[in-house]
Amino acid sequence: MLRQSALRSFTSALKGMPTRSVVASRLPMIQPAFRSIASSAVNRSDRLFDGLQEYNYPGRAFVQAPAPEFKGTVVEKGEFKEVSLSDYKGKYLVLLFYPMDFTFVCPTEILSFDRALSKFRELNTEVLAISTDSEYSHLAWANLPRQQGGLGPDLSIPMFADRNHEMSSDYGVLLREGGIALRGLFIIDPEGIVRQITINDLPVGRSVEETIRLIQAFQFNAEHGEVCPSGWSPENPESIDPKDAMAYFKKQ
Repeated sequence: MLRQSALRSFTSALKGMPTRSVVASRLPMIQPAFRSIASSAVNRSDRLFDGLQEYNYPGRAFVQAPAPEFKGTVVEKGEFKEVSLSDYKGKYLVLLFYPMDFTFVCPTEILSFDRALSKFRELNTEVLAISTDSEYSHLAWANLPRQQGGLGPDLSIPMFADRNHEMSSDYGVLLREGGIALRGLFIIDPEGIVRQITINDLPVGRSVEETIRLIQAFQFNAEHGEVCPSGWSPENPESIDPKDAMAYFKKQ
């Protein structure tokens, strides 16, 4: 918190400054106040960052920036495969981080995305589920019947084994305590650029429908150059031409 004494000193120094000469004469008073305020802000920022580090890792994934590279083992249709980010070049990619195999919310999310996989692929999009479990845990869970809390017997979404926590850390979803991932969802475009990030806390799952809508909106923008207002969808397709935005606003 900014120290009140520093603020009072700064305010007092600023009173009655009509000319450049007066400003110059009062610089010796102003500069210490500035330094005190800046120091307080830096200390607060450092404490905040240190506090965050107790819980998770900052990550290297940012919207409009290249997605962090990854490479590792997935379980796909009962088999182990090696995959990397470059395998998805030319397609949209949804990264679906989840906390842990054999849990409660996680199977509902993965199965919902799996049921919509054909719709994603119509949109030139692949989905990759990721947790810090091993590939052997993924395989066992994928083979367990759904009536028993599993994902089997016919799961199609590949499941990435982030055993060394590197991918979860790079994408900023790893919880240091427990070594599990938050419910992070990342949309990466065909050029490998991150276009959208959503991170939920552990108790709440994500929406397949909203993920599809976002991909459709990004693809619409890429094709037409127009931007998508709140609530845009293929069923509600009114968009905004940045060159003539007033045409849109006049209809509101």
